[in-house]
This record gives sequence, C-alpha cells and structure tokens, in this order.
Amino acid sequence: MSFDPIRLAARVLMGSTYVVLGADALREPGARPEIAAPTLAAVRKVVPLPADDTVLVQANAAVQVAGGALLALGRFRRLSALALVGSMIPTTLAGHAFWTLDDPAARKAQQVQFHKNMAMIGGLLFAASGR
Repeated sequence: MSFDPIRLAARVLMGSTYVVLGADALREPGARPEIAAPTLAAVRKVVPLPADDTVLVQANAAVQVAGGALLALGRFRRLSALALVGSMIPTTLAGHAFWTLDDPAARKAQQVQFHKNMAMIGGLLFAASGR
C-alpha cells in the first residue's frame, strides 16, 4: 500500500479525538455515570453487566483510548474502528437522548451532539470498510 497523506491525516484526526475524550472520561468520569444510569439499567434487563456504572463508563473510556490510539497509528484499523463504533453507540444513546428532554434549548443542544456522534460513527464505519 502506498503512502496516502490524506488517509494518515484522517486517521490521526479521528483517532486522537477518541484518545483525548476517552482519557478525560477515564480520569474523571464526573456526571457520566449518572447520565448513563438509565440506559445501563435498561441494558441490564437483557445483558448481565457489572452493577458499578462508574466502572462501565471508565471501561468504555478505555476502549476509546485504545481504539483511538490504534486507529491513529494505523494499527488494526478495521478492528479499532469497529471497537469504537461499539463504544459510540451506547455513548450516544446514553449521553444524548434528546428525545427525553422537554426544554427546547436543551433538546436542541443534545440533538446536535447526537447527530455529531452519528457522523463520527459514520466516519468510523467508513474507516472499517477499508476504503
């Protein structure tokens, strides 16, 4: 495979985003466990998950750090992109459930974040396709 500076830039830009945001969530989960709690409770009805929401948030963050680093470095590109997709789906559903909000401004802000995450998932799927 020949050197492609555009693909390199795309991998570094996309991967580094997950490293930075994942590292932040790993070090300081903050309100993320409380925000994720309703979604995690719903998932626990069908999937046996650990009871500690903070541990799950930090595990998800670790996947983002590792997957982002591997993607940025061009290692295991498809696997790392798919792992990040697997991480982003619950992150997006739990963190940006705009459909549950009544306040129009808060709803709009979360809808923007939801769609931004959908675009990120689309980019990851593109990276996973190998094209």
